[in-house]
Amino acid sequence: MKSDPLITYRRKPATLDADSLQSFAEVLRDRVARGREFHCRITNDAEIQSLNAKFRKKDRPTDVLSFPTCIPSAHPPANRYAGWPIQAADSLSSESSRPNGRPVALVPLGDIAISIQRARTQARAHHHAPETEIRILMLHGLLHLLGLDHESDSGQMKRTETRWRRKLGLPVGLIERAE
Repeated sequence: MKSDPLITYRRKPATLDADSLQSFAEVLRDRVARGREFHCRITNDAEIQSLNAKFRKKDRPTDVLSFPTCIPSAHPPANRYAGWPIQAADSLSSESSRPNGRPVALVPLGDIAISIQRARTQARAHHHAPETEIRILMLHGLLHLLGLDHESDSGQMKRTETRWRRKLGLPVGLIERAE
């Protein structure tokens, strides 16, 4: 049985290699996320601006947004992107959370939104293909879904992004560019 695609498109660009991006998303799921599902939506500036305004109170387009799956609990937020108290999805697979010792399905990590227009602009600026830029943005977004935050983690996300970028054969990542 074929699983749902990890990537969907607001409007699928004819010139984008969607199959290679789907394959890359599967690699991210299997290697970086250790089998945990996520969804990536490739969209346009208008939709990502609307999401950015609604969820981050920044009324402008951006390249990538991450929306972690949140499970209400009495615990404090795991990261600033959560928006309300959450229980880490990892804890749902622990022995203590298995009713009658039976495994519980892992909760998807969340959703990533990527602006195709920002990806194309950034790809031109860094002299690589839009697909390469989307891969960079997808890795960055996934690391946020995993709870990393380059604005507050003393370089942990930068080191993790650099390590995975090298393993996956990607050029310089977003955090390194911003320095």
